[in-house]
Formats: sequence, C-alpha cells, structure tokens
Amino acid sequence: MLTHRFFLLVTVFLNVLASAAVAAQKPPNILLILSDDHSAPHLGCYGNADIRTPALDKLASQGMRFNRAYTTAPQCVPSRASILTGRHPIDIGMTRFSAALPRDVEMFPEKLRREANYFAGLCGRSYHLDGNGYNNPAIAPHLAEVDKPNVATRLDSVAVAPEGLTRRAVTIEQFEEFLSKIPQGRPFFLQLCWGDPHRPLTDEELPYHHDPAKIALPPFYPDAPPMRKMLAAYYDEIGRMDGDTGRVLSMLEQHGLADDTIVIFMGDNGGSQLRGKGTLNEFGIHVPLIIRWPGVVQAGASCDKLISGDDLAPTLLQAAGLKPAENFTGVTFLPELRGDAGFEGRKELICERGPHASGLPRGSASFDLGRVIVTDRYKLIYNVTWQLPYQPVDFNLKEMQALSDAGQLDKKFVDLYLAPQRPMFELYDLKDDPHEMTNLAGKGRPTRVIEDDLKGRLAAWQIHHRDFVPLATGGGGGGKLNTKSAAEVE
Repeated sequence: MLTHRFFLLVTVFLNVLASAAVAAQKPPNILLILSDDHSAPHLGCYGNADIRTPALDKLASQGMRFNRAYTTAPQCVPSRASILTGRHPIDIGMTRFSAALPRDVEMFPEKLRREANYFAGLCGRSYHLDGNGYNNPAIAPHLAEVDKPNVATRLDSVAVAPEGLTRRAVTIEQFEEFLSKIPQGRPFFLQLCWGDPHRPLTDEELPYHHDPAKIALPPFYPDAPPMRKMLAAYYDEIGRMDGDTGRVLSMLEQHGLADDTIVIFMGDNGGSQLRGKGTLNEFGIHVPLIIRWPGVVQAGASCDKLISGDDLAPTLLQAAGLKPAENFTGVTFLPELRGDAGFEGRKELICERGPHASGLPRGSASFDLGRVIVTDRYKLIYNVTWQLPYQPVDFNLKEMQALSDAGQLDKKFVDLYLAPQRPMFELYDLKDDPHEMTNLAGKGRPTRVIEDDLKGRLAAWQIHHRDFVPLATGGGGGGKLNTKSAAEVE
C-alpha cells in the first residue's frame, strides 16, 4: 500500500515538473513575410516552370506549401487587416481602402506582446493600416477632430520603408536592426513587408530576366506582345523579391534564430495583372502561402485544404500557447501544421471587394462591390455593382482596346474584358475549369442546384456578419440578370 502511494506521489511530482518545463519553454519566434500583389501560381514551387524563385522554392522544400490559400479581399488594406487581426474586413469596418485600423480592434501581435512577452514589430511597406486617407491634402485640414489610430504606438518596433526603389535595401536594414533590438530571452514577432511585385514594374537590380516570348500564358491572356511583356516584367519583380527574401532568411540563420522561428511567406493579395488584383477571380484572391517550422512541420509537405487570411492569427496564437479571441472569424489550422490526420479544415470561405484607394468612384478600378464564396470545388462570384465594366487596378486596358480596334482580339477576350457590364453572378467549377473560363451561372440544372445552394450560404453569411450590400438571394426575378444585360431583361 505504501509502495503504491509512493509511486503515485512520484508520478504526480514528475508530471508537475514536466508541466513546469513545458510552461517555461520559450515559445517560437514568428517571422511573417508578405509580398505585395502576388498570385499563387507565380512561384516555381507551385508548378510554374517559367519563373525563377529559388529561395522560396527552397523554403517550400523545408516546410509546407498551401495550395488553396486565399485572402479575405483582393486589396492590400482589408487583406492585411484580416491577417493581423484574425477577423474579416466586414467585421471590423475595413472594407474601404483608405480606412484605418480602429483602436478597439486588437492585432494578434499585441496579444503576443501582452500575454507571452513577445518583442513585436513591423517593418517595410506597412503604411496600409494607418489609413492613407489621413495623408490626403484635400482631407487633412478637416481631420483635426478625428482620432487617428496609430499602429506604431501599439507595438515595440515599427519602421516604415520610404516609397520608391530604395525601400528594398531599407527594409533589409530595418530587419537587421530589429534583430539587434530583441531583448535577450524574449521571443519575437515581426511582419516584414516587401514592395515587390507591386507596380510600377521596374528593371533595377533584377537577378533574372524572363523572356516574354518564352513564357506560357494563362488561357485568359491574349497572346499578344504587350500582354507577354507585362507578365514577364511581373515575373522579373517576383524574382527580385525572391532574392531579397533569401537574404533575409540567411540573416536569420546567421543570427542563430532559424531553428527557433516559424517563417511564414504569403502574398497580401493577387497580382496586378489581368483578372487579378481588385477582382474576385483566382488571380485576385488565391495567393502563395508557405510555412516553415523546424521540428514541427514536415519538410516538403503540402496542404490542399481551404485557408483564409484571417486563419493566420488564431493559428499563430495557438502555436505560441495562447487562446485565440472568441470574436475571431479565422479558423486555426495548427493541427494541419502538426500533421494531425484528423484535421478537416474549412468547408467554405468568403472574400469581399470594396472601394479601392481614396479616389472618387469613376469606374470599377476605384469603386467596386463584390462578394465570393469558395468551396472545395465550386466558386460563386457576386458582382454587386455588375453594371460597371471591368477595370483593372493599377493599370489600364489601352493595349487591349487597341488590339480590339485593329480587329486582332478574339471575341472571347472582348467579352471578357471590354464588355459594357459584367454578369451579376459567376459560377465556376474550379476542378474542371481552374482558369474560370466557363461561367455556369444561369445555365439550368444540374449547376442551378449548386448555384442556388451557394447563393443561400453566402446570404446566410451576409446576415450573420451584418454585411452592408444586398443579399445574394432575393425575389423580383433578380436571378435573370445572371447572364443578360439590363436592356435584354427589359
């Protein structure tokens, strides 16, 4: 009896010691690297045979590549807000590009700092969260009584690189300075933001030149020299960003921090290309996501589950031993990182498109409203402002129009890019039609059953999250506008 009690006490004592050791264990450092305007297909590790990205391909070989990662919006500001807060832009009032992150909305690095003693910071092109409307000369005189949320006061270290071509070197200097400031014994969180491959597409210090004549074009690109030149220049900037990322990862290793750091690489939204940034097409919201976590994430692994930008916050908080906030819209995927075979993940995700920049609504580039629901196989785009013709963000379609005027543009591209308006709904089978070339909306059974189901699920989400745009379902024969113009309906 005494022997049994003795062993019981020893077991309890050892468990207490083990728990204390785990509690005393330093949580992992976290380095979150964001590229600017970068779609998922545009890395070698995603199967793109044309692009040169050796550093990020190596990172993927050392960690996990996510094949179905999406941002919550196809624009920088709302997307970055979701990444840092774990909440959807609609939930936190960040649907307008010039909005500033409210003071009462907590960023997850703030929680890391407060509850786990993290040294937390931002560096690089991180101006997005303070609201560029505050810097507009036409508005500034009227903002004296407006409380400007200041992200810089909420973290230990915030260093914003100046706009222009020097920001790459400055960002790398800021990264090294941040590492030198970390107090001994404290874990760190840093979000490092590149300016590439955001427009303007420049040719300074390019490690690789991609030959426009040799690259493969997506099926929604007209095969014309201007289109090839545009895509090749975009690839060039991605190659430059890849080299800069390689330098940062080498510095992390030189400081002896690589083995203790979770490295996340992600695009903040899709590339400023055809059907990219500013759209709810795959090029607009489907982004690269790579996570390396030595000793936890299996090297060379890949994940096909749906991941949303707001999922990062709860995942990384749990990795640090903290409990995510109850108001998060994001869903943790920590079990996937740890190799839990029972992890099911999301059934669907929702993205929104709102006004872009601070300009007046002179076209869909500056003002557009849309929603999309993405499931394992299907995708329904709801163009709320369907009456507005497509306009790309950060560039124009003058070359496309010139080709059309000269009779050198196939009708399918005229319909795709130069139509006077868009369909209200677009339904795509991403398994059979990954490039979204065949709109199935309004085509009758059996796809009508899928269309109605997705509209209902999207509308239910809109109600739950108090979305301000009209619901995706309704009476009045609105569905007849799926594929017809207003004139045809009348």
